[in-house]
Order: sequence, then C-alpha cells, then structure tokens
Amino acid sequence: MSDERPATTSSYQRPAGAGQRPAGGPGQRPAGGPGGQGGAPRKRRPFQRRKVCRFCAEKNLTIDYKEPRTLRFFITERGKIVPRRISGNCAAHQRHITEAIKRARNIALLPIAANHAVS
Repeated sequence: MSDERPATTSSYQRPAGAGQRPAGGPGQRPAGGPGGQGGAPRKRRPFQRRKVCRFCAEKNLTIDYKEPRTLRFFITERGKIVPRRISGNCAAHQRHITEAIKRARNIALLPIAANHAVS
C-alpha cells in the first residue's frame, strides 16, 4: 500500500471569489439593518427612567380590596388589569393588586367589563 493518492480528473472549477469570507473579520455581521444589506439602521429607543413600585416607595400605602379608588389606577377603561411592566409595580405588589381587584370585582366594587357602569 502506498500513501500516494491518484490524481483526480475533475472538470469542475470554482467560480471567482468562491470560498472567500466576506469582509469584516470573524464574527462580524454584514452592514445594514435587519434583513440584510443596506437599508436604514435600527432605531434605538430613547432612555426611559425605570418605574418604581409606589407601594415599595411609600410604606404607608396599603392594598385593600375595599378601596376601589386606589385600585382604579391599575385598571384600564376597558376593565383590564394593567400589567406590571406598564404600572411599574414589583412582582409581589402586582400579585396583591391583582388579588384585590378580583375580590373587589367579586363583590361589585369594581367593573368586570367596560360596559358595566360604576358610580
């Protein structure tokens, strides 16, 4: 057995520039925004201040299902509970608020849907 390989007689030739990496170095993405070459660059959102949980900031505030005025801040006009990322509450207080809203709805202190009138 010899270590020599027989010469291949292939008529295929690579097109010019094949097998070369794009410019920019290893791990670099091509220029442009999402979706390929060219186009407008990705827009950045302006810096927004992080919302602070009002119940953590002011210790004298309480979450009570019998106080619909405080719970109204956490309900949309359609009657939905405002999510934590919008209201700025911490997870623990958001759970307490959700429970209080559901209890207040149960005894008709808060509306369940948009068409329920509350005076």
